[in-house]
Formats: sequence, C-alpha cells, structure tokens
Amino acid sequence: MPIKDWPVDERPREKLLLRGPQALSDAELLAIFLRTGIRGHTAVDLARNLLAGFGGLRNLLQAEQSRFCATHGLGQAKYVLLQAVLEIARRHLQETLQKGDVLANPDITKQFLAARLRDYPFEVFTCLFLDNRHRVLRFEELFRGTINGASVYPREVVRQALQQNAAAVIFAHNHPSGIAEPSQADRDLTRNLQQALALVDIRTLDHIVIGDGECVSFAERGWL
Repeated sequence: MPIKDWPVDERPREKLLLRGPQALSDAELLAIFLRTGIRGHTAVDLARNLLAGFGGLRNLLQAEQSRFCATHGLGQAKYVLLQAVLEIARRHLQETLQKGDVLANPDITKQFLAARLRDYPFEVFTCLFLDNRHRVLRFEELFRGTINGASVYPREVVRQALQQNAAAVIFAHNHPSGIAEPSQADRDLTRNLQQALALVDIRTLDHIVIGDGECVSFAERGWL
C-alpha cells in the first residue's frame, strides 16, 4: 500500500509535523530523506531494508561513497545530499559553541567533538582554542596518525595557541578502536602539554577522548 494511503498519523512526514522528529523511528526518518521508494517497496520499506543491509543508521551514514552509490535506491545524488546534511549538523553544533561560554555547554562541546572525530579510521588530535571568556576562537585538527596513535608535538601546540591569542584550550582526540578510556600515554601527554602551555599563561581546561558512542573528560575525572 502506498504511503499516501496510510492513516495520516502513520505517514512519516505528517507524523513528524504532529509529534516532532523524536517520535519517528530510524526507518521513518530515513524514509523522509529518501523521499521515494522503489518498485514494489515504499520509502519506509526501502529504509528498513537499507538499515538491515548496512547494519544500522550509523553504518549507512558513514558508508564509503562507492558502496553507498552502488546500493539500489540510493546513488550519487543522495550521497551528495547526505554529506551536505551531515556537514550542516556539524556546523550547527560549532556555531552553537561559538555563541557563548564553552564550559557552560559541556554536552554541546562533546556532541560537536564526537561528530567531528568519532568516524575517523585513524587517530586525530584536535584543539579548541578559547578566549579569556571561554568562547571558541578556532577549532583545529593539529595532528593525524594511525589506527594506534598520533604523534603530538607540544612546541607546535604552544605555537598554534599563541598564534590564535588563546587564553585557554580544550584538547580532544579519538580512539578508532571505539573504546574511549584514556591510556597512560594520553595522561602523560596531557600533563606535558598542560605544563608547556602554563609557561606562556595558557590554561588547559579539558582533554576529551572520543570513542564509539561515549566520551571521557579528563576534567570530569579530576585529572587536570
């Protein structure tokens, strides 16, 4: 049965307008994105099949272009649209951070960093440079490494912080393994960076480790 013949409160678009996006399932949200189905399958049917085939929404969203575009019912146009939507979401979070005190929005900070870092297949070390009111001056990916780690150079971190005229910093890096628990090496590095930045009167406010669906904050652990 075509979606247009469903009861109004069961159609994804109308359901979203009546009850809000949080009321929709992953398949219903994806069906709105897809807009149309394929022969013999509604957009919701197609969405359910895609989620099953890719193993969930996140795997679909981070699928390589070649696999995504080769899947029946998708294609290059939808891949471009999806990438645009994902980048809009990231920029929305970044703009929200830039409007006020980062420390007043710890959840938004974590969401932004997770959105930027969690899907990298290699380790990336980043920094939020902040002014003396803890507002974001700049977000920068400073170092990239391998699946097991990234080389981080304190001298370069200090140089970048001074260049941005930062009063404080928040570090973040991802663990491609998906396990967010910081290693002893992470703790040693953070201490070295904190000491180097303190010499030029720049505070280290936090170091956040991004895993698969979880984040660990050094500040919340009492390690800073």
